[in-house]
Amino acid sequence: MLAAVVFVVTVLVVGGLVFLAGAVLLGRGESQPPADPDRSPVELPDDRPVTADDVRGLRLSVTARGYRMTEVDWLLEQLARTIEERDGELTALRARLDAVPRDDAPAGPGTNGAAAGA
Repeated sequence: MLAAVVFVVTVLVVGGLVFLAGAVLLGRGESQPPADPDRSPVELPDDRPVTADDVRGLRLSVTARGYRMTEVDWLLEQLARTIEERDGELTALRARLDAVPRDDAPAGPGTNGAAAGA
């Protein structure tokens, strides 16, 4: 009977210590205050377009539960803006290219030869 009581007490103590360690390491469920979305330790260039190497060089802060959501959200918003700007520039350049008359288009293989032979 004494062995059963010691076993139950030991299981309760070990379970309590595991719970306490988890609560200390992972927190008690409080949420962090939202970070300022205009300020982030993640840096992208403001004076030139973002390049693939800029994105590859980024390092996000790691917390106990993963990456900081505000940093990831900020980074995705910056990349989305950059992609929108480039898409707009590409659309404008393609429209300008389509508006240019094409007088110097190469002739097809049968165009000159067929006229000369007839």
